[in-house]
Amino acid sequence: MSDPVHGRGGLQDREPRQLDPDRLGSYVARLYRAAYGLCGSPQDAEDLVQDTYEQVLRRPRFIRGDQDLAYLLRVLRNTWIRSARKRRPVATVADAVEIEAVADPRGDMLTQAIEASAIYDALGRLSPHLREAVVAVDVVGLSYKDAARALGTKEGTIMSRLYRGRGQIAAELKGA
Repeated sequence: MSDPVHGRGGLQDREPRQLDPDRLGSYVARLYRAAYGLCGSPQDAEDLVQDTYEQVLRRPRFIRGDQDLAYLLRVLRNTWIRSARKRRPVATVADAVEIEAVADPRGDMLTQAIEASAIYDALGRLSPHLREAVVAVDVVGLSYKDAARALGTKEGTIMSRLYRGRGQIAAELKGA
């Protein structure tokens, strides 16, 4: 039985609110990194983010709580899945110019570009389910709970996929 005051998921889920189009710009960089992690190509990532925003802005969207980023990741993922037939294979080698846009601006750009290139290359070789989990948590920064909601699975599944995905990436990086 659900609590009439707190709802099924607590206070944050009580009242749906309209997604604010003015706030969407603050998520572009994180969604681009997520798209790059899924697609492996800067051009495909840009197209995917643009298609995602087009989809979201086409009509008013209502979400519960403060789940903007999780909702946008879910739309991005669904758009990526729908475009699977048109999509090129995941790039296996990214150069420093491509990675520069996804590197963290707080550190040495060359070192970060090299490290990010190796990580994104390894990420591109993961199975789609493992890649989605790693992108949701480690690239976008969602909590396990939000990642599970965005990917339509359980928290335990996210943790398992993260463990396997991170392990495969670490093993590949260690061997490089």
